[in-house]
Order: sequence, then C-alpha cells, then structure tokens
Amino acid sequence: MKFVFHPEAEEEFFEAIEYYEAREPGLGQDFSLEVLNALENIRANPLAWPALVDDVRRCLTNRFPFGVIYGIEKGQIYVLAVMHLRRKPDYWKNRH
Repeated sequence: MKFVFHPEAEEEFFEAIEYYEAREPGLGQDFSLEVLNALENIRANPLAWPALVDDVRRCLTNRFPFGVIYGIEKGQIYVLAVMHLRRKPDYWKNRH
C-alpha cells in the first residue's frame, strides 16, 4: 500500500526532524527512522490501531512522543499528521 502525506503533515514531519537534529546531531535521523518504522507497521497492518474519529487511526512511535495520524483512502494510506502527543490533540481534524 502506498503512502500519501497531507502537505501540512509532511511539513510537520520535516520540521520535527530539523528540531531534533538541532538539539543533538543524529537525533533528527533517529526520529525520522522512528516515523518510517511506524509507517511500515501501518503498511503491514493498517487496521491494527484504534480509530480516533470515524476511520482515522493513530500509530504511536516508540522512542519519541509522536503519533502518525492516518486514514485509508482509495487503497492508499493517507497521513493526516505527524503529531506531537503533548500539543493540541485535535488540530489535524480539519485536514480530513
């Protein structure tokens, strides 16, 4: 199954990479690998995570306080947000 990022989700993903990389060299890469691992887990079993709203689901990363918010549309995994878990929990809902 193919991944498609909402433009704002892609932007927040890259901003988080830059943030972690600025804090410590290599940490941004570690963060990106965590998110990519979550995406691969979603690809392997897209219905494994609980629905938040309707058919929108959240897969948590292991090492960082982030979740990948996604839905399945037209046979694709549509990433709505790469969300920090301790900030504005519903900000992504207008992206649906």
